[in-house]
Amino acid sequence: MTRRGFLAPALGALVAACSPLGMLNQFGPRDAGVRRVAQGLAYGDDPRQRFDLHAPEGPGTGLLPTLVFFYGGGWDSGTRSVYAWAAQALAARGFVVAVPDYRLVPEVLFPAFIEDAAAATAAVAAAVGDHGGDAGRLGVIGHSAGAHLAMMITLDRRYMAAVERPDLIRAAAGLAGPYDFLPFDVPASVNAFGRTPDPTLTQPVTFARADAPPLWLGHGTADTVVHDDDTMILNDRMQALGGRSEAHLYPGLDHADLIATFSPLFRKKAPVLDDVSGFFRRELG
Repeated sequence: MTRRGFLAPALGALVAACSPLGMLNQFGPRDAGVRRVAQGLAYGDDPRQRFDLHAPEGPGTGLLPTLVFFYGGGWDSGTRSVYAWAAQALAARGFVVAVPDYRLVPEVLFPAFIEDAAAATAAVAAAVGDHGGDAGRLGVIGHSAGAHLAMMITLDRRYMAAVERPDLIRAAAGLAGPYDFLPFDVPASVNAFGRTPDPTLTQPVTFARADAPPLWLGHGTADTVVHDDDTMILNDRMQALGGRSEAHLYPGLDHADLIATFSPLFRKKAPVLDDVSGFFRRELG
C-alpha cells in the first residue's frame, strides 16, 4: 500500500497471509490459566459491534491492566473468535484482554471502522471493571490492519474525543502495521480509503505528536505484505517530534509470523510476546 511499506499486489495477499492464523485458534495449544469471562458484549447496534473479554483464572489481588486487541485482515475480513488464542496469550501475562469485531469494507468505508475501534475501546472501559480489569490502565494493540486501527485512535485525537474518552488510552502497540501507505495503489487501500477527500487523514504518521501515549512498534524483517519501513517511519517521526516510541525489528519473521509467535507453538521463534507484554507492564503498571 505504499512505495515503501504495504506492497502486497492485491487484497488477497493480505488475507492469505492472515488466514492461517485461524488454524491456531482451532488446533493450536492454548495458554493455561485463562478463560473467556464475557462474550458478545455490545458497543453498538450493528451485529459486528461486539466484543469478548479474556482474563486470568482464579482470585486476583486487585484489578488488572486492560488491553484492547484489534485483529487484522485488510479492513474487509476477520472475526474476534479466530483470535481468541492471541487474546489468551496476553491474558496469561496478567491482563484483561478485549477482542472487538468492527464493521468491514465494503459495507462501510473509512472512517467507520476507526470510529468502531474508538467506540469499542470506550465500551470496554465501561465494562471491564465487572470482570477484573482496570479502565484507568488501558492500552490498545493490533496486528496489520488492526495495528492501523490502534494507532489511529491513539494518535488522531478526534476519535476518542468523539466517544468522550479523550485520555483513555495510556499506551499503544502495533504489530506489522501500515502507518504510511500513500498513494493508494492496491485494492486493499483503494477499497477502504479511496473516496476520502484528504488521504493524509487516513495515515497514522500524519498524527504523530510529542504528547501521544507511548508507542511500541514491532515488525518482521521478512514481511512482504507490510514492509518494516512503515514501522521505522512512524517511530522516527514520533521521536523527531519528542514523542515516546520504540521500534523492534525481528529478523526473518514475515507478516503472519509476527503475531503467530503469540502461540505456544511458535513462541521460541522470537520474543515478541514477552517484549510487548513487558512494554505494557511498564507503561500501565
